[in-house]
Amino acid sequence: MKREDFRIEICAGSVPSCMAAKDGGADRVELCAGLAEGGLTPSLGMIRRAREISGIGINVIIRPREGDFLYSDSDIRQMEYDIYAAQDAGADGVVFGALTADGDVDEKAMTFLMTAAGDLPVTFHRAFDHCRNPHEAMETLIKFGCRRILTSGCSPSAEAGASTIAELVALAGDRICIMPGCGINSGNIAQIAALTGAREFHMSARRPVESRMNFRRPDVLMGSEKDGYSIMETDRHEVAAAIEGLLDA
Repeated sequence: MKREDFRIEICAGSVPSCMAAKDGGADRVELCAGLAEGGLTPSLGMIRRAREISGIGINVIIRPREGDFLYSDSDIRQMEYDIYAAQDAGADGVVFGALTADGDVDEKAMTFLMTAAGDLPVTFHRAFDHCRNPHEAMETLIKFGCRRILTSGCSPSAEAGASTIAELVALAGDRICIMPGCGINSGNIAQIAALTGAREFHMSARRPVESRMNFRRPDVLMGSEKDGYSIMETDRHEVAAAIEGLLDA
């Protein structure tokens, strides 16, 4: 596979991870806060600081809270404000999703959010993996003009859901990009590409980075964390290895 034949998106939870993604050769990042909660809307400061890194695209996740994707009117209005903030901060695209209680794409919410996004490319995130019927959901998202769908094939990982992803890729054609994500790494990305026919891939490529603190109180934790003295950051070597794996395929 040639380099121009595929795109790599890195789920980045910090500005250093954005820099590592760039240094590893990624095409863009999905900028998130709260990766332990599946990704939440990042701060305006994080978006602006990430935008100062040249040479990599920045898609900003718009997700107001952890949990399900059934949003209240207040949630949707908050997401609208966050979309406008991401636009003003120079985002290249936004990432969001909303479902009804019955597991269908929430068309009322999507109409509102797509209008707010305007000309910004929209990725429908892994809310898709909680939808009732992925084929129907894909057709709805095509109707709305979404640019891509991030999915594990409604399975615990993209590798496990490869057959469903392949079906979606074939049905989508050039109408929308189906981007596998969840559990993709340098060791399996080439196989997932071969099984699915996908050409865009989403991965975190994270590793733990030890704190530089000398004085510590390891029994005093913040929130639900299990270790207050390490953080997960993107590893540029893992990004580069994934790209190399696709080039060798």
